[in-house]
Amino acid sequence: MSDQVARLAERLAVLEAKEAMRTALMTYMDLCDVPGPFQSVEELAALFTPRAIWEGIGPEYEGKFGRVTGRHKIAEMVASYLPPNRHFDRNAHLVGSECLRVDGTVGRGQWLMQQLSRYDLSENRDDELLCARLTIDFTLAPTDDGCTALIRHFRTQRLFAASLGPQN
Repeated sequence: MSDQVARLAERLAVLEAKEAMRTALMTYMDLCDVPGPFQSVEELAALFTPRAIWEGIGPEYEGKFGRVTGRHKIAEMVASYLPPNRHFDRNAHLVGSECLRVDGTVGRGQWLMQQLSRYDLSENRDDELLCARLTIDFTLAPTDDGCTALIRHFRTQRLFAASLGPQN
């Protein structure tokens, strides 16, 4: 019976780790939506490990975003697109097609993300629909009531983009 309990405990730990990974990503996306609940750079920084990496990969995003290292530098970069900065008028992220893997204290998730963006008029850009592949490595830590996940390496690769035309 104790072997069965141990196996169930291991399976529960994996489920809790996967839920923590989902929660970390969804919190990040929620903070990146405009309008959204974003209040401070510290909110974003709290989602990352101290030496985290955030990078754009592929021909469209490698040059546009490059590679940023360190939780506070990442949070400042992401926050530069959010209010009170005037980059987006509206911005929403839709995430799906997930694949999650857990191996002890590390996890990896892959998602497809759709982003619908209405830019601030000062940007002089058409509204846009993007699709990107997100590949994210997490550091996992058990807690008294489950698990916590911090983003260790965030990679985004643009797969598709289409203009939605100018604002009416």
